[in-house]
Amino acid sequence: MNKKGGCFSVFLVLILSFSLLLNLMFLSILQSKKATGAPTSLEEEFVGGDFAIKDSKIALIHLRGLISQDEAGTFTQNSVEDIKVQLKAAREDKKVKGIIIAINSPGGEVNASDVIYHEIRLTRNVKPVVIYMESMAASGGYYSAVGGTYLMANDLTITGSIGVIMESFLVKDLMEKVGVKAFVFKSGKMKDLLNPTREMTPEEQTFVQGLIDETYNRFVSIVSKERHIDINKLKNNLADGRIFMGQDALKNGLIDGLGYFEDAFNKCKELSKVQSARLIRYTPPFRISNLFRVFSRGMTPKIELNYPGIRFPLSSGQLYYLYPQAFGLSS
Repeated sequence: MNKKGGCFSVFLVLILSFSLLLNLMFLSILQSKKATGAPTSLEEEFVGGDFAIKDSKIALIHLRGLISQDEAGTFTQNSVEDIKVQLKAAREDKKVKGIIIAINSPGGEVNASDVIYHEIRLTRNVKPVVIYMESMAASGGYYSAVGGTYLMANDLTITGSIGVIMESFLVKDLMEKVGVKAFVFKSGKMKDLLNPTREMTPEEQTFVQGLIDETYNRFVSIVSKERHIDINKLKNNLADGRIFMGQDALKNGLIDGLGYFEDAFNKCKELSKVQSARLIRYTPPFRISNLFRVFSRGMTPKIELNYPGIRFPLSSGQLYYLYPQAFGLSS
């Protein structure tokens, strides 16, 4: 009897678990039909300012870590879409008078940085956007930042690093040592560009450098336009990949002011023409599908190259606006 009772209990638990899983999946499908794509309304959390003020809000949005469309998001499928969703919510909320974007990023993918810059610039045409640079807003982090209305950093902030980087590897000598050969069948001479099993040809090096130069020129042109700095001054001095601390960044016109977060909050109120405001940040609405996303992230196999004490984040052949020293890499 005990054995039969134990088996029945296990069977009952399995049935209940399966039923719960089916119900969660059913609710997830219903929610996805009601709200396909990004959430149209986000919940708010009070984080500072005057709690009593209801009709004047300043929205705080964080841009942190590697800027990449492969980085998982909190509100959406990736972190770049997260920024877009929050900016859209702030633009459309009439009670939001201004926006603070707190950046702590060494940069990231070229396209992802450009998308965020575009969204910030679009938003500043509607409401003031104060950029507050925390520990670092370098390369793609700075690229994104120049879309703001007013740029503020701390004395100890690392910014600048205006430039482009692409990395690849050459494993030909290693393969020869271990007796491994690679056979490549391709439709055109450039199809296996950056193949790590062979040396690059001079033609390929020229082609890749052309991509770098084209992307770099776009970066410099945007900084020149947004910061009103002569493009030749940038290319010959400020935009050679070097970094700047807060004081030097201010002196060279890369930012508009220095201060702490409360100074950025006061500047945003000033630009928004409000004396008091409630400081809020967005939180994602609860969705059943988020639970499955959390589980799936843990089960998704990942391949990473690791060095002692650091994670190597770059994909071979990908263009980056990135300050590589932030990851212990030389440029």
